[in-house]
Amino acid sequence: MDANSKPSRFALIGAGWRAEFFLRIAQALPERFSAVGALLRDPTKHAPFEAQWGIPAHLTLEALLESKPDFVVLSVPREVVPGFLETLTDLNMPVLCETPPAPKLEDMIGLHKLTERGAQIQIAEQYAFQPIHAARLALAHSGKLGTVHQARVSVAHDYHAISLIRGLLGVGFENATIRAQAFHSNLVVSPDRSGPPQDNQLETQRTILTTFEFEGGRLGVFDFAEWSQYFSWIRSHRVLVQGTHGEITDERLRYLADHRTPVQLDLVRRDAGHGGNLEGYHHQGILAGSEWLYRNPFAPARFSDEEIAIASCLAKMAHYVATGESFYSLAQASQDHYLGLMIHRSLETDSAIKTETQPWAS
Repeated sequence: MDANSKPSRFALIGAGWRAEFFLRIAQALPERFSAVGALLRDPTKHAPFEAQWGIPAHLTLEALLESKPDFVVLSVPREVVPGFLETLTDLNMPVLCETPPAPKLEDMIGLHKLTERGAQIQIAEQYAFQPIHAARLALAHSGKLGTVHQARVSVAHDYHAISLIRGLLGVGFENATIRAQAFHSNLVVSPDRSGPPQDNQLETQRTILTTFEFEGGRLGVFDFAEWSQYFSWIRSHRVLVQGTHGEITDERLRYLADHRTPVQLDLVRRDAGHGGNLEGYHHQGILAGSEWLYRNPFAPARFSDEEIAIASCLAKMAHYVATGESFYSLAQASQDHYLGLMIHRSLETDSAIKTETQPWAS
């Protein structure tokens, strides 16, 4: 970032668990981001919010926008997102919207019309910007694996996982045949957003296994245990990426330097602050051998991987507002959510689903 540049100013609509990520990031990086206000419809929450975050809370959108933000971060339930997006488009205000952009297919088709009117909307799909996923995506696009034809992702639900599958395979808006199955099993209660479990009880979890046969001979496999796998201490996140000349298995890379020279490397995470290191605890990046696959652009901020990813969305949104360069468009988000909806249609009908080209694909 240019030393003479000013921090990006954003206003926040919403004040839930997810919205607080953006506020923590702005507090940690005041030279890069400035939260200038928030819209809270409940006036009883204004005083505690302002005391905690040090920014004004407003009752109306008009009052919020008087602070002249560069863009608005929209972090509200998906059912009310379309109305806010339409209003903000009418006001010519750029929006970084949380996932997904709308609950139903018909809502997303309606939102596509906003882009035809010149709406400036990007979606805060963060998974591609988590360090290990960013490293895997860099490898998938580097040529080391040859032509990538299979991606198996077991890290997140529906549209999050699909965004990674499409990214790893290099799939755009191509159609797919989707086959989904659900399995039920018992698992000890996992931690959740509120913290560790309170007892050692078992709960029933549903695991969804889905294949996506994309046009062009590329296979995506989605495997996720709802919702325990997000926080579970005993259910790992797993990724397999296979190409004609190599593969990634979790944090292991195998590829051919030439047809007689196989190479095996670990994807090694580098963090400062371990042992006698006095640089302060922070993530530095991901290495494969001597090659940096990923470098943390927010070092030395003491961020979790999720916070690094969300901060990346904020930084890319600021760049989008300045240049018009998209990083995860409404069309991309709509495609991922559409494919996620088709997983559940396949489950409900117990049949294969052939997707159809949607208006945003153009």
